[in-house]
Amino acid sequence: MARFDPYTLQLQVTRMFEQGQSFFATVKVQDWLKEHNQDPSAYNILFHEKPAPPGSGKTIAIDIELQRKDGQPVDAWLQQEVNRET
Repeated sequence: MARFDPYTLQLQVTRMFEQGQSFFATVKVQDWLKEHNQDPSAYNILFHEKPAPPGSGKTIAIDIELQRKDGQPVDAWLQQEVNRET
């Protein structure tokens, strides 16, 4: 069984949406980008709601999509890391 990490960005953003605080989710992702030495102003941040995985105890999960404003592809590692669940 995978170790549960309550501090992943994806889980924090999902919790914000569940609690009606989705307004702050963009700021949270921008802060996360800064911590990972990225320029937040270079990205559009989109959120996609999906059903939560079975057995998670949650009703929804939020996928975070990053799009570069200059049209270049987002680094695969960055997109994967922003949605890391464990």
